[in-house]
Amino acid sequence: MRKSLKCLIIAIQFLAVAPYVKVASAASNAEHYPNRPIRLMGLSVGGTTDVLSRVIGPRLTEKWGQPIVVDNRFSAGGILPAETTARATPDGHTMIMGNAIAFVSALYLFKYLPYDPEKDFTPITMVATTTNVLVVHPSVPVGNVKELIAYAKQKGPLTYGTVGPGSLGHLTGELLKQTVDIGLTHVPYRGGGAAVTGIISGEVQVSFLSPITAHAQLKSGKVRALAVTSKSRSPAVPDIPSAVEAGVPEMEALLWFALFAPAHTPRPIVTKINNAVAEILQRDDVKRVILQLGGEARSSTPEQLRAWLKSELAKWGPIIRNAGIKAN
Repeated sequence: MRKSLKCLIIAIQFLAVAPYVKVASAASNAEHYPNRPIRLMGLSVGGTTDVLSRVIGPRLTEKWGQPIVVDNRFSAGGILPAETTARATPDGHTMIMGNAIAFVSALYLFKYLPYDPEKDFTPITMVATTTNVLVVHPSVPVGNVKELIAYAKQKGPLTYGTVGPGSLGHLTGELLKQTVDIGLTHVPYRGGGAAVTGIISGEVQVSFLSPITAHAQLKSGKVRALAVTSKSRSPAVPDIPSAVEAGVPEMEALLWFALFAPAHTPRPIVTKINNAVAEILQRDDVKRVILQLGGEARSSTPEQLRAWLKSELAKWGPIIRNAGIKAN
C-alpha cells in the first residue's frame, strides 16, 4: 500500500513538471537551431518561389552559419514539394516556399490532394505578394473597369486569355465574372508568351498580366490597363488604379508566397525563423529584387498567415467550384 502511494505521488509530481520540461526542451532546441543544413523546398527552377528562396536562403546562412539547400521539385500544382514538407520531421530543418496555387487552388483543382493545407503545416511568415493587371485590347472602347462591366453587359460575353486553367488570371476572371455578373469566356493559352500574343493581337479582348509584362506592353501602346487586382496600388506599376479605386473592391486576387514548416514544429523555432526572415525582408536590396519580380516584400506573424490562408480557402473554394475548374 505504502509503495503504491509512493508511486502515485511520483506520477503526480512528474505530470506537474512535464509541461515545464517540454517548454524548456523546445526552448533549448531553438537556442541550438539550426544544427545542420536546412532544406527549403521550392516549386520550380527559375520560378518566383525559386528566386525568393535564393534571396532568403543565403541571408539566413549569413545569420545562422548553416547552408540553406533549395530543393526544387516540379509537379502540377506544387503538390510534390508540399507533400514532402508535410511528411518531414517537424524540427525546422525542412520548410517550403509555398504559394497560393499549392496551398489554396490545388485543394479544389485536384481530385485528390495528399495533404491538408491547414492541418499538415505550421505557418511561419508571409514573404511576398504580387498582383495582376487587368488589361484590354485597344479595340475595346472602355477606359476603366466600370465601363468594361457596362460594355460586357451590353455586348455579351467578352473573351479573356490566361496562361492556362487554374492560373491566377483564370481565377481572377471567374471572380470578376461571378461577383459583378458579366459574361466572360475563358481562353486558355499554353504559357505566358502565347497569352501575351493573344491580347496584343486582339485574339482576345481582355487579359490579366503580371505587372512586369503589363508594363512592357503598356509602353508600346499594345494594351490598355484598367486596374490592378489588389486593394492598393502595386509599387511595380504605381500609376495603375487599385481595384478599390476602380470601384470593384471584390476584384482582389493576389499571388502570395509564404514559408511553411511541417505541422507541430516547435513554436520557439518558428519564432526564430519568423524574426530572421522579417529582418531580411526589411533590407533594401531584398525589397529591390522582389520589386523587380513585380511583387512587394511582406512579412507577417504566424497567426496572420494562418488567418490569411483560412480566408483564401474560404474565398476561392466557391469560385472554383461554381466555375467547374479542374486541373488538366
